[in-house]
Amino acid sequence: MEVQKTEIEGLLVLQPKIFGDDRGHFFESYNIDLFNRIGIPDQFFQDNESLSSKDVLRGLHFQKPPFEQGKLVRVAAGSVLDVAVDIRKKSPTYGKHYSIKLSGSNKTMLWIPPGFAHGFLALEDGTIFLYKCTNVYNKESEECILWDDPSLNIDWGVKSPLVSVKDNIGELFKDINSPF
Repeated sequence: MEVQKTEIEGLLVLQPKIFGDDRGHFFESYNIDLFNRIGIPDQFFQDNESLSSKDVLRGLHFQKPPFEQGKLVRVAAGSVLDVAVDIRKKSPTYGKHYSIKLSGSNKTMLWIPPGFAHGFLALEDGTIFLYKCTNVYNKESEECILWDDPSLNIDWGVKSPLVSVKDNIGELFKDINSPF
């Protein structure tokens, strides 16, 4: 597996080696030894899967301590524009975001440690998004930053995505009280 650091400390792009032939393909999506060497925790407590239509936008979500979550994300089918926003107050990249295209065909994964808000835009109908979380979901700990906050300047590539009521009333970045 190829591991690439990003310009934001802690975010890692993981590109598994894909073994394919006329029967299909095989790849390793998790390896405890490798992940321990590169700083990804060896315990995940919850796996999530979502199915989205084209132009569905989910995010930007994070959970406050003690239920903060690291996420290992990937796409099984379809594709997304995946976005992580650094909300660690002491980070030199506080308020900056990183975006990457993840797809069922490229098999690319992104490690998002605690201290980031996360969201994605489905680029195709039938997109299946998978994420492993280092902590369980806790409704009282969940926060949401407004997906189209002008100060974050995220180019989602669409003018009017399909967004939940909850995500449409997220807080502005300047108004969050980040616990990180």
